[in-house]
Amino acid sequence: MRITFPHMGNSHIAISSLLRELGLDVVVPPPCTRRTLELGARYSPEFVCLPLKLNLGNMLEALEKGADTVLMAGGWGPCRFGYYAQIERDILEDLGHSFQMIIIEAPDSNILQLIKQVRNLGIKVSWRQLYSAMRMAWAKLKAIDYLEERMHYWLPRAINKIQVEKTISLGFKRIDRCSEQENIPRILEDVEQQLSLLPAATAPAPLRIGLVGEIYTILEPFANYNIENQLGRLGSEVVRTVYMSQWVNDHLFGGYLSASSLQNILKYADPYLKSWVGGHGRETVASTVQFAHGDVDGVIQVAPLTCMPEIVAQAVLNKVQEVEGIPVMTMYFDEHAGEAGIITRLEAFLDMIRWKNAEMGKISYG
Repeated sequence: MRITFPHMGNSHIAISSLLRELGLDVVVPPPCTRRTLELGARYSPEFVCLPLKLNLGNMLEALEKGADTVLMAGGWGPCRFGYYAQIERDILEDLGHSFQMIIIEAPDSNILQLIKQVRNLGIKVSWRQLYSAMRMAWAKLKAIDYLEERMHYWLPRAINKIQVEKTISLGFKRIDRCSEQENIPRILEDVEQQLSLLPAATAPAPLRIGLVGEIYTILEPFANYNIENQLGRLGSEVVRTVYMSQWVNDHLFGGYLSASSLQNILKYADPYLKSWVGGHGRETVASTVQFAHGDVDGVIQVAPLTCMPEIVAQAVLNKVQEVEGIPVMTMYFDEHAGEAGIITRLEAFLDMIRWKNAEMGKISYG
């Protein structure tokens, strides 16, 4: 068995670690590129979500590298993600590919069901080996999220932004290569020390921009045209409530791995949206209200074009923006989006916030 899976941000580091620790031969797809998207878009239905097109492109490129088994998550509800695996399997089979598709259905916080699905991957391992593999993958997942958060903090503050990106990128590679869990904290400490030595800009203080929306479009830089780094280069610190480890903890392990903040966050949505609308729609509304009550200057909602849960959330965000007084901009992405237009919209949004803050006397220097 040579197993592969689609990309979603840096999650491949933890996923490949888990599978290798279980003794599987892992084929990590090449990073998402224009070719990945062109392959996926060529064979996908025209109006399907961007994540499905990129997922399909990942699978095609991995099959080219010799993979014979595809691992894919399942799902349910109004979000079309639950249909991805079946559609992708049918498309790949129609193209003549011979492979096995393993679908891990979201267990809705049922840990025993999740463990049973992992053990059903086709390899016999002891409970101790499984626990060790999952523990290592969790540690790497937490490290990934930490490095992403440090990127958000340092990029708008450092003068040499290219060096920040290089330092964080090297940190990801070191975490990926790490084979001993006790070495992970030392890697993170080393990265933080390197970043703290970089010369910092003195003024003005960065804007704080909340990023909300559909999880894949938030986490996969290629899907959102690297919006987090773009904002950092423009002098803004990105603030997120959606991280991969948070999603795994809340939705796969029911908050057993670390304290869950999901229910506390969702309470912020109650005055505007009490019903579940699929995907991260309700969380988008809740996080935006939470940001409005905090020290965040504006919010950007990102989602694939035609994403129903986020379309519902966008309609509610119009009211949130009016009542809470926080600027909100929505950006939808598909294969026809262009980087120049995206940067122009980001620049205009940030300029608008700076003008607003100046009128309110909120410009700060430090």
